[in-house]
Amino acid sequence: MQKITKTTGVSKPRLTTNSLVKISVLSVLSYILMVIDFPLPMFPPFLKLDFSDIPALLGSFAMGPMAGVLVQLVKVTLHLLTKTQTGGVGELANFIVGVSYILPAAIIYHRKKDRNHALIGLIAGTLVMTLAGAVVNKYITLPFYAAFSSMDAIVGIGNAVNSKIVDVNTLILYGISPFNILKGAVIAFVTLPIYKKISPILKNN
Repeated sequence: MQKITKTTGVSKPRLTTNSLVKISVLSVLSYILMVIDFPLPMFPPFLKLDFSDIPALLGSFAMGPMAGVLVQLVKVTLHLLTKTQTGGVGELANFIVGVSYILPAAIIYHRKKDRNHALIGLIAGTLVMTLAGAVVNKYITLPFYAAFSSMDAIVGIGNAVNSKIVDVNTLILYGISPFNILKGAVIAFVTLPIYKKISPILKNN
């Protein structure tokens, strides 16, 4: 097996059968963590925190960015087949936002595999995820849910938690974006010590 080829300064590990098995295990774990979610009291209750991005981050750090993307894809596919209540809209949004987090983090980390680049990558991933989350919610997720309720009702749920939320834009500014920043920080805080311990297993081909 040709493990790594360096052409642009970024490590590009090829996916082997062993890697695909690891990706499958990480995907199932990610799916389980996606199902176990919970709201935070300072945010609207429809924003729920889960840790399903952690296995994808672990995979992308150990086996390359594409491994993390595959974990995210399999995760949302499993959720679509078993738990979906949105006809795929929620899963699509979750995939876009999740990939926007792990992809910048993994690309930056693989340029130089040290703690500093991991931290820089996770910060960049959090910022990109926050931007992607704002766009996805404004144009995909919120309009979908508003079709079954109303946008005013959704904004009202946010206003009950934060009086600054009075319309869609302020819901994104004061609700969704801070939530994604906190989520990115929490996932980064949990991932770094875990990765240090299990990376030899994930990298062992």
